[in-house]
Amino acid sequence: MTQILTVRSFPWRPAKGCLQLGPITVPCALGRASVSRFKREGDGATPVGRFELLYGYYRPDRGLRPRTRLPLKRLSKIDGWCDDADHPRYNRPVSLPFSASHEVMWREDRLYDIVLVLNCNMYPAVKGCGSAIFFHVAREDYRPTQGCVAVAPRDMRLILETVQAGDVVEIR
Repeated sequence: MTQILTVRSFPWRPAKGCLQLGPITVPCALGRASVSRFKREGDGATPVGRFELLYGYYRPDRGLRPRTRLPLKRLSKIDGWCDDADHPRYNRPVSLPFSASHEVMWREDRLYDIVLVLNCNMYPAVKGCGSAIFFHVAREDYRPTQGCVAVAPRDMRLILETVQAGDVVEIR
């Protein structure tokens, strides 16, 4: 049975919100421009909608593989994500080095120690409608993201124990 992770922004602090999965309710960080029904590349908004959890990555040098039924890949230093709307690999994983604009997945901060890929603008990827919209680890102070949903590391591990591929993140 498909589970739904419901994300709601706080009207009084639009770049923060809460994520609920059954009895689990945790705080989350959202995009610096809050949520939007009209997501555009680089706007800093978290897109409103229902997005399937596809798979994830984890940093093997920063902790044990999380317990989950979601497919997880070991992140490596050559992992990237194309954010160049004019490139054929737009909103797809790429190997580094990569000549077009991209996001480096192996980060010095802890944001992508665990990062889950959402089916947001992926099949097909529509030019300019947003890329690299992930569910990942939040900064300690829950500062805004560039458009992703982010939770504390302990909350991410708790959620991962429950979810599987095909479960849905619903952003309202």
